[in-house]
Amino acid sequence: MTKQFASAGDLAEKKISFTEIGRDLWAFTAEGDPNTGVIIGDDSVMIVDAQATPRLANKVIEKIRTVTDKPIKYVGLTHYHAVRVLGASAYGASEIIMSDAARSMVVERGQEDWDSEFGRFPRLFQGHESIPGLTWPTVTFSESATFYLGKRRVDLMFVGRAHTAGDIVAFVPDANVMFTGDIVEYHSACYCGDGHFSDWPDTLETIRDFDLDAIAPGRGDALVGSARVNEALDNTADFVTSTYRPIARVAQGGGSLKQAWDACRAVCDPKFASYAIYEHCLPFNVARAYDEALGIDTPRIWTAERDRQMWDALQG
Repeated sequence: MTKQFASAGDLAEKKISFTEIGRDLWAFTAEGDPNTGVIIGDDSVMIVDAQATPRLANKVIEKIRTVTDKPIKYVGLTHYHAVRVLGASAYGASEIIMSDAARSMVVERGQEDWDSEFGRFPRLFQGHESIPGLTWPTVTFSESATFYLGKRRVDLMFVGRAHTAGDIVAFVPDANVMFTGDIVEYHSACYCGDGHFSDWPDTLETIRDFDLDAIAPGRGDALVGSARVNEALDNTADFVTSTYRPIARVAQGGGSLKQAWDACRAVCDPKFASYAIYEHCLPFNVARAYDEALGIDTPRIWTAERDRQMWDALQG
């Protein structure tokens, strides 16, 4: 029997947590839904990832207003995916920040991604009629950019390809805390459909080298303390490599996509089947890993039509 498409059947509201992970640094999390980071400086606030719609973004703003009345000046977007960026207009920020690579992906595939994710995550697009259009940055950078919220410094950095080719992190040096976006997940499946499997583990090691005191991951609980930080880095690396290696062996040996799917499930189901959005992510992860193993460096664009075709071929 074919499983219900992606997260179409996931309609239950998630419990929201708003956790302080460093001085005036907060993580808005919701049981495996996309997280948002909040950095409060002396004179203003920076958001890290915006939610999928203005309606969902307003839930973040409600939490922010319980801890500060400072204006929200910056919205930093760790990558281009619709569930991360389309709520940006709600914050009224003067600056929207992305990497150059992320902006180029908005140009290349932003509308297709919006259409695709709308079908995959109906619950996350509550109030979608209030989205004014694609989210475009006002500021971009190649490798790194520093912003000052009064005296508080925030470094936005490209640390390597992983979840996408344009991922950035937000590092707050005075607290030794990082907001990683979907480079790191905690007890949630990594979505790898636009990823770079071969680069991802090295990118995680670059993050590990910071020896962080806390991380706000892309999905899952906020992680405070070096033990939990390293657990999440190890777990994310294990997920990525456990997905890619069996698929690459099949693809490079001339096997079919369905054979790669079976090989991946044999390795990953025992370890990760209980993770949030695991079944949702799996067909997209297998398809991308199969392509990468055959030398396709740039992920093929997902469209709503391609989503359904892949789902029916693999989850049928």
